Amino acid sequence: MTDLGAPTRSSSQPAKGAPKPGLIARIRLFIKQVLDELRKVVRPTRAELINYTLVVIVFVSIMMLLTGVLDFSFTKLVDWVYGG
Repeated sequence: MTDLGAPTRSSSQPAKGAPKPGLIARIRLFIKQVLDELRKVVRPTRAELINYTLVVIVFVSIMMLLTGVLDFSFTKLVDWVYGG
């Protein structure tokens, strides 16, 4: 029977009462963990990358247009209110 509520200790954590690993050991462990995580990264295909890039360019263009129109409109409104 397993105790599901019991905390588990990963290999990166020293046992209670064990001496803390040295600086070089901690740096080595950090680099190992970074490389392990990078192996899990899924890189997009060329087609996906092009698609994502186009989506971002279109979205930014629309937002620039919207901001420009609002800026122009508020400028004309302020000029009209203050008789510019």
